[in-house]
Amino acid sequence: MKFDRPARINPIDRLKVVGKPTQRIDGALKTCGAARYAYEQQETPDAVYGYIVGAGIAKGRIVSIDLAPARAAPGVLGIVTAANAGKLGKGEFSDARALAGPEVEHYHQAVAIVVAETFEQARAAAGLVTVRYVSTHGSFDLAAERARGAAKQPVKPNPDLASGIGDFDAAFAAAPVKLDETYTTPDQSHAMIEPHATIAAWQGDRLTLWTANQLVAWGVRDMASTLGMPKENVRIVSPHIGGGFGGKGGIMADAVMAALAAKQVGRPVKVALQRSLIANNTTHRAATIQRIRIGAGRDGRITAIGHDSWSGNLGDKPEGATAPTRLLYAGANRMTKLSVAHLDLPEAHDMRAPGEAPGMMALEVAMDEMAEKLGLDPVEFRILNDTQVDPESPDVPFSTRRLVECLRLGAERFGWNKRSTRPGARRDGRWLVGIGMAAGIRGAPVVKSAARVRIESGGAVIVETDMTDLGTGTYTILAQTAAEMLGVGLDQVAVRLGDSDFPDGAGSAGQWGAASSTAGVYAACVKLREKIAQQLGFSGTNVEFTGGRVRADGSSRLLLDAVAKGALSAEDTMEYGDLDQRFAQQTFASHYVEVGVDAVTGEICIRRMLAVCAAGRIINPLAARSQIIGGMTMGAGAALMEHLVVDKRTGFFVNHDLAGYEVPVHADIPHQDVIFLDEVDPTAGPLKAKGIGELGISGVPAAIANAVYNATGIRVRDYPITLDKLLDRLPDIES
Repeated sequence: MKFDRPARINPIDRLKVVGKPTQRIDGALKTCGAARYAYEQQETPDAVYGYIVGAGIAKGRIVSIDLAPARAAPGVLGIVTAANAGKLGKGEFSDARALAGPEVEHYHQAVAIVVAETFEQARAAAGLVTVRYVSTHGSFDLAAERARGAAKQPVKPNPDLASGIGDFDAAFAAAPVKLDETYTTPDQSHAMIEPHATIAAWQGDRLTLWTANQLVAWGVRDMASTLGMPKENVRIVSPHIGGGFGGKGGIMADAVMAALAAKQVGRPVKVALQRSLIANNTTHRAATIQRIRIGAGRDGRITAIGHDSWSGNLGDKPEGATAPTRLLYAGANRMTKLSVAHLDLPEAHDMRAPGEAPGMMALEVAMDEMAEKLGLDPVEFRILNDTQVDPESPDVPFSTRRLVECLRLGAERFGWNKRSTRPGARRDGRWLVGIGMAAGIRGAPVVKSAARVRIESGGAVIVETDMTDLGTGTYTILAQTAAEMLGVGLDQVAVRLGDSDFPDGAGSAGQWGAASSTAGVYAACVKLREKIAQQLGFSGTNVEFTGGRVRADGSSRLLLDAVAKGALSAEDTMEYGDLDQRFAQQTFASHYVEVGVDAVTGEICIRRMLAVCAAGRIINPLAARSQIIGGMTMGAGAALMEHLVVDKRTGFFVNHDLAGYEVPVHADIPHQDVIFLDEVDPTAGPLKAKGIGELGISGVPAAIANAVYNATGIRVRDYPITLDKLLDRLPDIES
């Protein structure tokens, strides 16, 4: 099916099932412990265990590996290194190789996997592997590389690296009110609950991986490319994922090493990356250094806006922090630039809302600083500079853009008018109290997605697609879509996900999963409806499916009559035309936060949080709210505590476990309110819905930073905002 014009009225618009707050159909499996994650599959009763040895240097060469003590250890079945792994390629997702040898590209890059009968035996034997290295000089300091101007040239042309509209330099120089500030964000870890884990098994030349992978089709592609084998011989099974946030978007070392080990020992091999290995062996969000310049007239209208951001990586992939600046506010003269420095740190890649999340940590603080310079209310300053067209392409309107409504409704509900305009003026005992806000924006892309839908003779509806669910509620929204289209109850629908033997779905990434995968199910259901109608003797398009019956031309038949002689099945793919070129498709939000800052210790306590979101039709408000508050919680972590600390001498993340890498816990997060505007976007797909999973984090850290400033009068531009950055500048305690 081709979606190349805005959606009209269709069966989804009945909203009998879609749009209703619905408990997750997979919820009981997860709460009872019956949902099988990658490491828990039971199809492999004779599995053995692999334990990965990570490199002890960040850059250099392996001189020798002494495996003899490990081979002689109890239970050991085999050891894979670059010397016996065979020729390995590399997939498209990652720049780093899964297995080091002889060159080492980054700290904790896999240098060996030890396989034994038990996990304990594999771990003990891995400790007996002795590796000798020769270290070479590496680059580990982003600020130093930026100071040298050492930007990498991309291997392939990348139009997103720079943009320019009008004459930014002249307009900024002429602006009567200016801001020129630099903000930094640190490296961050995905820190998902489920570690990267895989069970690999070979049957002849066919490889099956039970693995935690968000993008199954991409995983098949990259595993086949890495091992030099046909894609048809690779099967990936990933029915449940215990969190990913982009960190499980590609095939990582656990999957590659498990496959190599299983091939060597002739048995299925289970591998779970130990938590201390995940931060350095897999991917992370890159640190940034962002310079933002804004020029405005004394009336508050922006005349010039520039955003120059640096990040570092092993390859040439930048952290796209300028993305929100290119779209969020009006201004005739504009400039953005992304620069990538080569760093010999573990590879940086996508993490929840890549680009927007760190970019708005800077932009939305800069907007508050600019509002203060202008003597304007921060909310009104943003409203004044709203735009209904893409600022870089004025002939391209936004498909929907209700940012102003988000801002105004949020201000009203949160009590913005009670905010003190003088920083540091409001107290509650020993607490300094402040309120802050920020706007939010995140893209709403859609991608090709396929599904197969079958109705059994007993009336059960089966949905199959290789789309994944990493805790987002995909099982439920796909079931809601099929139930709505076929006029049956939700309890009649079973959804099967995450198997590459199923049709290629969208995969979970980029905030495209929900809108794309439901559209694929919609397309398959349209084809199945046609088959059912034909089977029942109905012709034409005016056929209604409701309450287990099919109605047309004044006649009514039981849906079950269509499958009395056997099941009916249909498969289709939703593909897209150029609507994403004719309209700027984005989601929007406003975030409001109240904090208390201890006037003695500098401790920051979040007291209240509110998000108001405009993101098309909300398919399942219950699951969508869960996604938003999850994003808000991650935003709190990004603002106040999350920071992978780089040892700039030896080139690794020091705090590479959950003891040293701090994330929010229940005590850090207050009650969170979420409001969804009643909205549909006909250009986004047949369900008129958009993704929501990454909007919740976009803007939240800046809202917290702005609240801390309002509470204390201290402007912190270097995330995270830890108490040491406040202590020597806190206002005096009044007696």
